[in-house]
Amino acid sequence: MSYLNSVQILDLLLVTSLLFMTTHAATFTIKSNCNFPIWAAAVPGGGRKMNRGDTWTITANPGQTGARIWARTGCTSTGPNGLRCITGDCGGVFQCTGYGKPPNTLAEYALKQFNNLDFFDISLVDGFNVPMTFLPVSNGCTRGPTCRANLIGQCPSQLHAPGGCNNPCTVFKTDQYCCNSGSCGPTNFSKYFKNACPSAYSYPKDDPTSTFTCPSGTNYAVTFCP
Repeated sequence: MSYLNSVQILDLLLVTSLLFMTTHAATFTIKSNCNFPIWAAAVPGGGRKMNRGDTWTITANPGQTGARIWARTGCTSTGPNGLRCITGDCGGVFQCTGYGKPPNTLAEYALKQFNNLDFFDISLVDGFNVPMTFLPVSNGCTRGPTCRANLIGQCPSQLHAPGGCNNPCTVFKTDQYCCNSGSCGPTNFSKYFKNACPSAYSYPKDDPTSTFTCPSGTNYAVTFCP
């Protein structure tokens, strides 16, 4: 009879753990319906150029927090992994490992958190560059945030940015708009975003109407220009 040594046992446990995490990973199907090229970005996930009708699937493991999916627009290649974008640029690289530069519409999520729930939202706290929906597609979960309006055309003049509409925190950097002290309320600027996209975050403390949950293990669809 042969016995596994301690190294083999540790290797087996590691493989088993990885298989378990992969089996229970959430799938995010990203689709572009935009009439112009976008360079989708995801942390974790990297990046992908997408034309109208293209899809891209990424996965994230239970416990993942601080994750984002967004569109980059007006991009120009600068080398094998170099990419400069007018909106959503992530440090000048094609495969993102850091967050994008405002203005950019964000799909945000944290998986398997309190009560084994996923928490997810669409945030306009970094401004807006393309319309987006972020919807669950499994597990009997049906509710999710949408922002179908194009907020660029009527963007307040103070918030205008090339290719998008900035959030006031990005422009003014004051506590009134950024909520640095932990207490702030809606402003005339945030109401512009909220009126157009009621289920999306319009300012940092906009939690009650903007945070959605689904049971852990749910899969999701993110659509640009729905």
